[in-house]
Amino acid sequence: MADTSVGHEGTDVNIRAVLGFGAGLFVAAVLIQFMVWLLFLYFSGREAARVAPEYPLAVGGQTRVPPEPRLQTNPREDLRILRAREDGVLNSYGWVDRTAGVVRIPIDEAIKLTVQRGLPVRQGKGDTKK
Repeated sequence: MADTSVGHEGTDVNIRAVLGFGAGLFVAAVLIQFMVWLLFLYFSGREAARVAPEYPLAVGGQTRVPPEPRLQTNPREDLRILRAREDGVLNSYGWVDRTAGVVRIPIDEAIKLTVQRGLPVRQGKGDTKK
């Protein structure tokens, strides 16, 4: 008759070797992490001690301005200056084309003259007024 008692096989797996391999793997992982930490400390110290390179094209570039058109730094002031310049043109006398004899008069004077003289009317074939 066969032995029916329950047990385990002691020769298939070497428990001591498996646990030793796991412990060795853990120790190797800890050592690798420590070496990586030391390497990062070295790199950060070297980077902190490094002087920033000066680029030859950037020397003297602080005073250069980009070409037109530039972004407005103060648009309200620019608008105020533009309106003051336009008001100066609209409210003053001046030459538009001196050789052709074309002048500019203030806008208020131009409105008064237009009211006095009236607007020009085109004479057409359909006009019955004579």
